Amino acid sequence: MNKLILIQVVAPDYRSKFFGQLEKDLGCAFSLYAGEHYFQKTIQSDLKINKIRITNSFFFKRSFLFQFGSHWRELFKKNVIVIGLNPRIISNWIFLILRKPLGLKTYVWGHAWPRKGPNSKTARIRHLMQRYASGTITYSEAHKKELLDKYPKLRILNAPNALYSQHEMGGLELSMDEAKNIIFVGRLVAAKKPLFLVEAFHKLIDLDTNLIIVGDGPERKKIDQYVKTHNLESRVQLTGHINNFNKLKQLYATSLVSVSPGYVGLSITQSFAFGVPMLISRNENHSPEIEAAKESSNAIFFQTYNQNDFCFKVQEIFKFKKVFFEKRKTIANECKKHYTTEKMALPFVKLLRQNV
Repeated sequence: MNKLILIQVVAPDYRSKFFGQLEKDLGCAFSLYAGEHYFQKTIQSDLKINKIRITNSFFFKRSFLFQFGSHWRELFKKNVIVIGLNPRIISNWIFLILRKPLGLKTYVWGHAWPRKGPNSKTARIRHLMQRYASGTITYSEAHKKELLDKYPKLRILNAPNALYSQHEMGGLELSMDEAKNIIFVGRLVAAKKPLFLVEAFHKLIDLDTNLIIVGDGPERKKIDQYVKTHNLESRVQLTGHINNFNKLKQLYATSLVSVSPGYVGLSITQSFAFGVPMLISRNENHSPEIEAAKESSNAIFFQTYNQNDFCFKVQEIFKFKKVFFEKRKTIANECKKHYTTEKMALPFVKLLRQNV
């Protein structure tokens, strides 16, 4: 019996429900291989995820990676293998180059383009991986269309980047008065601009709201220092990283709006899954999940790096609190149509069944 083999750098907790869905759909016909730490040390594997551990060996200041382990036994098997679409994983090139002449199915999964976009120098290297692969799995429908427009001969599939199953989505039934906070969920790294968020929030001190920051990272010390220096301890809550679904759902339920002060990532579909609209920095190099944002529907945009515009938009959101609160069910239901782990797993399941 053929199997679906997924080889990842890490298996982080936010992927646990997706991997669980693949196990549910495929049973023993699915195997996951993953290392312990990502290129950024703050991203690491969740010990609770069922996986076969392999060794990540980084070099050139963690710019490149070679993976060692039992996954090499899969190299010449007829199983369907899915690897990361990341040219910096040197061992992945070996899988692509050696399996292609043998007609063995190897797919690449990840961002269609580098962070600098489709016209960057490294985009050509990423495209070379796609040419060796049997197909590419993108994180968004928009990136699938962009790739097909540029490279119509490639086989492109889309697995919408999701966090939760359909039955988990939707917010808690709280009163409008209880939804009074602003929430940020994500890694506390410079590109996410959490310090900008705290500084801008400081200007909203007279507004009846608190700021909840969920996450950890190198910017945490700067934020802690700012909060202490300006006596914001009663207004800014830093929870650290939280992977408990019920706790996150409760925090979102008490928040009127979520915020992405830097580039948008997976937290946008998380916010929409709970029915909470997002305030987003407009001119950023956003991740593919930005396609979920519909201005004036589930998202509001502010001028990048502009604290005054940020504050103005927050004040407008609270001024029309009833309008945004009453959109919650609609936002969650729309997210259910496109961003569930069931839909995300479906292309992977089809790849295996088509190869049987």
